Amino acid sequence: MPREISENHPLRLLLRGLTERNLMGKVGLADVEILRYVSDLLTRFAHVDSLYKIRDTRGKRLEDVGEMLLESNPILSNSSLDREREVRKHIGDYTLFFTGMFPESLRRLSSSIRLDYFVDYMKAGKESYRIVSEFNYGEYRESAYLFRRLSENFDYCVVGLNFVKADLEALKDPHYQRMKRIIR
Repeated sequence: MPREISENHPLRLLLRGLTERNLMGKVGLADVEILRYVSDLLTRFAHVDSLYKIRDTRGKRLEDVGEMLLESNPILSNSSLDREREVRKHIGDYTLFFTGMFPESLRRLSSSIRLDYFVDYMKAGKESYRIVSEFNYGEYRESAYLFRRLSENFDYCVVGLNFVKADLEALKDPHYQRMKRIIR
């Protein structure tokens, strides 16, 4: 499991600043909770192990959103509702990350005959966050509304992340360049 990146780490501060500048300043999304979530998502996915953390029952790493969607179904995967929420949250995060930061890689991912070939990443991300928001009880009650807003503002987040990507490209940020090489 990757180590947590500290609150005052330069990478976290850079990503938080770029996220706020682009989502709030350029896109007009002034939801502080969403801004924080998205910048934390970028920081968390700086570790490739976090990006590919979902595994099937045999322990195989799932990189295909279609396979993740199957894994999220408690009937098909014989798993719990908590597992459904965990996988759906990851699908939302994963699709937001790829559509916002590496949309060019989606053509490569879906060019081979895999389940991803049939998946609309935008739709899967919005739907997954909406489903996570419906877990509005117990320990999940507090975060349910955030995921509803993430679902409703998914498109704005993607556009904002496209601007973040452009800024990172212009800065020639080494963390971004390394992630780009891994994803290709």
